[in-house]
Amino acid sequence: MKIVRASEIGTYLYCARAWWYQRQGLDSSHQAEMSAGTELHRQHGRTVIAAGLTQTLALIFLLAALLLVVAYCTARLL
Repeated sequence: MKIVRASEIGTYLYCARAWWYQRQGLDSSHQAEMSAGTELHRQHGRTVIAAGLTQTLALIFLLAALLLVVAYCTARLL
């Protein structure tokens, strides 16, 4: 019995005929479009990672600024 992977289930749900062709070992005739889509997803992934890093860096700077304000206020009170 062949193992069915989650990606195959996704392929089947999207297009049963594409799943059947894949099971028969036939390649898609839209290789250029698929390559372009893969590259688009790769670029999007990089953008998501960059956004997450930027958000983390912003949080670090915010915390540093708050610490500086607290230190300044404490120094003014003493």
